[in-house]
Amino acid sequence: MNAVGASVLWSTFWAGGSVLGALSFLLRFLPDQYGSMFSAWVRKCMQYFNSYILFEIPEFYGAGKNEIYDYVESYLSSNTAIAAEHISLCRAKNATHNTFSLGNHETLEDSSFMSTKVWWTHEIHQRMQPGIQWGSEPNDEKRKYFLKIRKADKTRMLEPYVQHVIDTAKLVKERTRDRNLYTNVKDSSFSFRMKAWESVPFKHPSTFETLAMDPDMKDDIKEDLLEFTKGREFYEKAGKPWKRGYLLYGPPGTGKSSMIAAIANFLKYDIYDVELTEVSSNSDLRKLLIQTSDRSVIVIEDIDCSVELAERAKAKKVENKDSPEATQNKTDEKSKVTLSGLLNFTDRLWSCCGSERIIIFTTNYIEKLDPALLRAGRMDKHILMSWCKFSAFRTLARNNLGLEWHDLFPQIEEAMEDKAITPADVSEFLLKKKRNPTAALEGLLEALAKAPSVSEKPPVKTLDFDEINLLAGTIVDANTPPAAEDTDSASETSSSKVEQDTGKDVTSCDVNEPKIESSPAAEDADSEVQPVEQDTNKDITSSSDANESPANAHGSNVSVT
Repeated sequence: MNAVGASVLWSTFWAGGSVLGALSFLLRFLPDQYGSMFSAWVRKCMQYFNSYILFEIPEFYGAGKNEIYDYVESYLSSNTAIAAEHISLCRAKNATHNTFSLGNHETLEDSSFMSTKVWWTHEIHQRMQPGIQWGSEPNDEKRKYFLKIRKADKTRMLEPYVQHVIDTAKLVKERTRDRNLYTNVKDSSFSFRMKAWESVPFKHPSTFETLAMDPDMKDDIKEDLLEFTKGREFYEKAGKPWKRGYLLYGPPGTGKSSMIAAIANFLKYDIYDVELTEVSSNSDLRKLLIQTSDRSVIVIEDIDCSVELAERAKAKKVENKDSPEATQNKTDEKSKVTLSGLLNFTDRLWSCCGSERIIIFTTNYIEKLDPALLRAGRMDKHILMSWCKFSAFRTLARNNLGLEWHDLFPQIEEAMEDKAITPADVSEFLLKKKRNPTAALEGLLEALAKAPSVSEKPPVKTLDFDEINLLAGTIVDANTPPAAEDTDSASETSSSKVEQDTGKDVTSCDVNEPKIESSPAAEDADSEVQPVEQDTNKDITSSSDANESPANAHGSNVSVT
């Protein structure tokens, strides 16, 4: 550069500096409204001369997680280890893969698509919450990615590039992700912009092959699950949320938790274990549901213990209002989640904010649950996990002792016929002497001789579907299709009955939700539970239409011993 050129450059620089200085000086004397307008005009000028455009991708959008943020995170994880300089390297306990991510304020250049350069930047802003001391770990972080591309490339490549990121991220997730077990965060006042769930890799070994239950029943459940996974078109055509409810009930130690793990492993779904005692309100329960992913199993175990779900029969509690149990319920409020809130969670509008979900409730005492929870469309399939029978014992002997047959098996089959012993107890007896199978089986025979009979144990109570729908304000025959045109026929309601289990291994009941006209004497199950006395002289009208699901066209009661 010659002397003249250098002189012109310096003159321009100082002239520009003088102009900016003069403008800054003038801004001091302008009213605020004109100053804001002038600042906006300056920013516009700078953007006009800037050849790049910046896209912000926050972690949260609206009331839930921003899916594009997750896709970008997965997409960049495959390139970060090679191209970036500041890398976050993580590996969760029991995980099978390392996780790479961009560090704070780190920028990564990507030219893998259409030979065009783009730049990704990751930013994390820590927001201190009230009561948090400086130097302690903050409990809220605002995360976002920035995508910078040339303005000239925006129209040509933005949409195709974003789709490329999404498609690649899905492949990366499928190849590297571990299925996770989530639990809700112990904070009743969490914001939807904070993570509502904490997770660990899910490594439970339970499968349907190792599950101690009747083989025919296992096949029935697997078939039902497979039909559900293929039901996208059916649910869209029928106008129903793509979800299915399972109720697992029976004595403790009969394999309800193992069944949940087997279902998750069979479907390859994540599990969300909802601890209702840590949820302070119906609103927080909805926030939890919003932040669950598709293709997941949502579990509420021991639902009869987690929240006070008063059934309609408890309208008679006036008679026992001074009982110790009633006093304890008044003083010990475990959760403010109501029955109506739980029904919103399982069956109403908020249940539609996701697809391909299995919702599972477990309980040891089905009679304690309000019938509104048990209706079709909420809990579609009821599975009784009862005492250990010989078919279940065969699975336990194979799992624990490696035995397909033994000379003592006939004696065990005969001894087990009418004994109230759980699969967990049988498994424990076998494990005590697993190195000596004969001694283990002899010990089991001795235990069976001392075990109480089924008749000596409190019966496992069940409700048939006529009774469930009657108590919920409707009645329908779950085994017989309704008449095509007889919509005016009425059925006389009967008083509530409780069937006693007489030694069945597993009972599975599958029902549909028909279009029902509610009885004038019964309150609709979707409303808040109010004390209602059952009037056995009222007529309840049943609709003639029943919706057929891909899993089962009509309800069925299956007993396997």
